[in-house]
Amino acid sequence: MAAIDITKDERGPFWSRYGLSLLFYAVLTIAALALLNLPGAKDYVGTDNDDVMRLVVVRDLLAGQGWFDNVQHRLGLGGGTSMHWSRLIDLPIAALITSFRQFLPETAAEAAALLVWPLSLAIPLLAMMGLAGRRIGGPQVMQIAFAMTAILIVTSNRFLPGAIDHHNVQFVLIASMAAMLVDADYKPWSFALAGTAAALAIAIGAETTPIVAVVCLLVAVLWVWHGREFAAAARAFALAITIGVTVFFFATVPPSRYGEVTCDSLSVGYYGIAAAGGALLFLSALLASGARRELRFAVLAGNGVIVAATALVLAPQCLRNPLADLDPLLVKLWLSNVIEAQSVLSELSSEPGTFGGFYAVGFFALMVCLSRIMLRDRVELHAILLALVAAAWGIALIQVRGAVFANLLAILPLAVLVSELRRHAHADPENMSAGFFFLGGALMAVPSVWAFLGVLTVEGTDGVANRFRSGGSVQGAQISADCESRAAIAPMTEVPPTTVAAPSDSGSDILRFTAHRVLSAPYHRNQGGMLTELHIGLATPSEAVAFLRGAKVGMIAYCPGNAQTKRLAAMKPDGLYAALGRGEIPPYLVALPHAEGSGFQLYRVDLPAE
Repeated sequence: MAAIDITKDERGPFWSRYGLSLLFYAVLTIAALALLNLPGAKDYVGTDNDDVMRLVVVRDLLAGQGWFDNVQHRLGLGGGTSMHWSRLIDLPIAALITSFRQFLPETAAEAAALLVWPLSLAIPLLAMMGLAGRRIGGPQVMQIAFAMTAILIVTSNRFLPGAIDHHNVQFVLIASMAAMLVDADYKPWSFALAGTAAALAIAIGAETTPIVAVVCLLVAVLWVWHGREFAAAARAFALAITIGVTVFFFATVPPSRYGEVTCDSLSVGYYGIAAAGGALLFLSALLASGARRELRFAVLAGNGVIVAATALVLAPQCLRNPLADLDPLLVKLWLSNVIEAQSVLSELSSEPGTFGGFYAVGFFALMVCLSRIMLRDRVELHAILLALVAAAWGIALIQVRGAVFANLLAILPLAVLVSELRRHAHADPENMSAGFFFLGGALMAVPSVWAFLGVLTVEGTDGVANRFRSGGSVQGAQISADCESRAAIAPMTEVPPTTVAAPSDSGSDILRFTAHRVLSAPYHRNQGGMLTELHIGLATPSEAVAFLRGAKVGMIAYCPGNAQTKRLAAMKPDGLYAALGRGEIPPYLVALPHAEGSGFQLYRVDLPAE
């Protein structure tokens, strides 16, 4: 593949200039996000539970909780729940809030920070995707990559105002790795940036670990294939990921946990594997780049054996699904109802209308890459893109959350295709077939088009209208009772701080708006608290006393409209939640005044002395 330098053609037409194009698309994208979402916004925090919990965690950090103390002390049983999130995401959000505090009230400072953070991340994402497009196909592919990325940003929920979970940062890091890997000049700085992005991706979330592993493998294979020509790039990548993961490990993991292995966050397991692999690649590129290709393959195979052995020694449990140890009751009542955790078959069964929005574009990109390779068209480029898209799409087959990364990476091979279809259509404007293929190819490259057409086909115009009326996208909207807003939770603030048994969907919001602690919030490390809340709802009123007493519950926040509460009541008609639904209140519960518009009915727990 031919190298494309972003410094070239800066004196050419405006549309061919990287810097001006980035500025144009950044302004356009941020303006679209703001105009489409701010006027009707009812809250400054994103609608995802993770956005709310991230704010709670950041507030605790600003209030003096230790940097290495990742425990959410007001969540779950006993000593709280150790969160698997990285302080590396908390830090910039906390810094923004602190900065805005200098001239804004506390709530306004939070709102400003939560507006700026996700919107600002759209800029580096556009920058990386535009750079990748320019490198693989020049100014025209760059423009298409910019446009497709802008559409993806605006139609997804990862960059909306208030979206402060780490997934938007993961978007940027994956785009950065892809943009650096397609540098056909093998510039060391490109691969050093790719290594740094890989290390940071490992540090902030386990979801992208398979993609990072594929990136590392691609760099190693490129070194094997090209030898001396690629040696400097391989050393730069290896050094960057080794130093990066080391810095992030010691900067975020407390000394008391250096020997602890966790599979959902950076620990000695992922650190040891990444550092060993990086060090071996560095030494191999330093010492064996001049050897014959066959010998380099042997060296790579030996490195692979050592890395695999390191993984088996340090973290054999991390070679399987980190959620495999969930209690069966949690799997049935919680995990099986989490959209992001659904497999491809579950998604097809439950949401056939939106299925295409998650899987079609990635599959289309895989077929394009395979056909290019078979036609011997820029084989190395399309092999790299094929591996990246396949890794993300493979994750999506297991958990649909991987589809967003597949859709992002699919932009690059599809931008090349759309550019060529456009060129053919313009070369022969009288040829209707060429124009049709160009328009069809462009539409097929947009996930939201697949989602819209799928919902329209399966649910008709009413289905599309209902999804937009509910305030969600066509990629899946859910309507639930108001047991999460400030107004719904406000009555709890009049009760002295205690432990609250409430649906897990409401847990993060209760932590945000009150000083209470909660048993349950939807996080897999809080199995004890989640199971206790479920057993309270399932137990008969007399049996529930033991659970309430053991967890020191002082208030039950009963939400009859909550989906999980309904499932519990249906499972055990003689259970506590079913009884409350029928208005049968046991003597140890005292009903508190009901707030108009709130989905909660609050009960103070007044247990007799033992």
